[in-house]
Amino acid sequence: MPSLPLFIAPARFNDPAAALAQVQAIYRSSVEHLRGALQRFVAGEDMGHVRACYPFVRVRTDTVARADSRLSYGFVAGPGTFETSLTRPDLFGNYYAEQFRLLLKNHAVSLEVGTSTSPIPVHFSLAENDHLEGSMPPERRLLMRDLFDLPDLASMDDGIANGTYAPGPGEPQPLSLFTAPRVDYSLHRLRHYTGTAPEHFQNFVLFTNYQFYIDEFIKLGHSLMADPGGDYAAFVEPGNVVTRRAGTSAQPGDDLGAAPPRLPQMPAYHLVRPDASGITMVNIGVGPANAKTITDHVAVLRPHAWLMLGHCAGLRNSQQLGDYVLAHAYMREDHVLDEDLPLWVPIPALAEVQLALEQAVAEVTQLSGYELKKILRTGTVASTDNRNWELLPQPGPERRFSQSRAVALDMESATIAANGFRFRVPYGTLLCVSDKPLHGEIKLPGMANTFYRERVDQHLRIGMRAVELLRQERPGSLHSRKLRSFAEVAFQ
Repeated sequence: MPSLPLFIAPARFNDPAAALAQVQAIYRSSVEHLRGALQRFVAGEDMGHVRACYPFVRVRTDTVARADSRLSYGFVAGPGTFETSLTRPDLFGNYYAEQFRLLLKNHAVSLEVGTSTSPIPVHFSLAENDHLEGSMPPERRLLMRDLFDLPDLASMDDGIANGTYAPGPGEPQPLSLFTAPRVDYSLHRLRHYTGTAPEHFQNFVLFTNYQFYIDEFIKLGHSLMADPGGDYAAFVEPGNVVTRRAGTSAQPGDDLGAAPPRLPQMPAYHLVRPDASGITMVNIGVGPANAKTITDHVAVLRPHAWLMLGHCAGLRNSQQLGDYVLAHAYMREDHVLDEDLPLWVPIPALAEVQLALEQAVAEVTQLSGYELKKILRTGTVASTDNRNWELLPQPGPERRFSQSRAVALDMESATIAANGFRFRVPYGTLLCVSDKPLHGEIKLPGMANTFYRERVDQHLRIGMRAVELLRQERPGSLHSRKLRSFAEVAFQ
């Protein structure tokens, strides 16, 4: 018989704040139980199996009727029982409270909150700076497998998001795209890949495939922190190094940050606003595998939008180096999502994001009309998993690009857009032409360096201005019906 925390039975709630408080109480009790047992185990105490489970929320309805709402989320698809496990209410508290509020409003039924049967893996119970198992000898670490629950990949797949999950007889239908273990798994992966804690991530995310953009973002971040009247409260760099805005006080935990000896694989930087509506920027490096990896994990944070800012090959003779490409369609030859999102699934452009990006280009460049069209082209972006596609026998790739009407080629944009579609995260792409290999203009060191210096700052400011415009939109207009299926989970 495993050692369990005090059982907290399911209870009904008609107030979102009270429901959230119960989630917090169950989670806190479970995590404290695991942490206490792990501390005793590290100290050498003999014990039996230890287990604690996540809290869950459940809603039952026996009618298709619901309150009239223009939102694309916040309601269940029809009669039945719907349930999800929950984690990290300290991180997702505001998000959970809003989802609870919408369910209560739309269905006028109580929410049930209780302890689920889904075990919390002991690794996921550790706090940000806990490393208790590091001091144990190998044989004692191996014994952990017998005494504590470890991550179970069977409870972490993306069947719900992919639309392939089918509950067994008598099982509840899903209420969220992600189960609690799946969320916890991604939170830990984010720490590993980006070098920053998930708490610092903001609701608007910029991805780039070049360090030049990060260099400019760092300069701009520190410049904004020197302005005591600015909108951003802090700038966070890998290692959780926090710079607060001039005139503000340090917060608890700021002193724990330390620059890492080497940068992580996909370093993240955060311009933080108190309401989490700031900007996170991640250098994903080169290739669709990285693009899929990072968006798989950022998606659990339920951002309001993510945008790709990077360089591309221009495919049209009329394009010039430094021109911009606003993607309105994607030709997917990246292949990393073929098993999750079949190629026959269209990836639509999202009007709100497209308009924000186009307006941002116009405002930052101070161009309009024909002059704007000379430097900004809207069209299909092709993404490939072959960086050396130019070396393939011609005219294979060139013919496909022509048939698809592609105007630009890169390695990441289609992946980021497709994963945004898959995970119901609004997405957009604005690229800058850095070479034209079909027309003999390939990247050469001197030319490339000059180009990067001249264009990166402007491109970054366009992306940040687009975020400011999107921030003015209601979240419900960004998370549109275009991203939701006809039998969709209730959580945004």
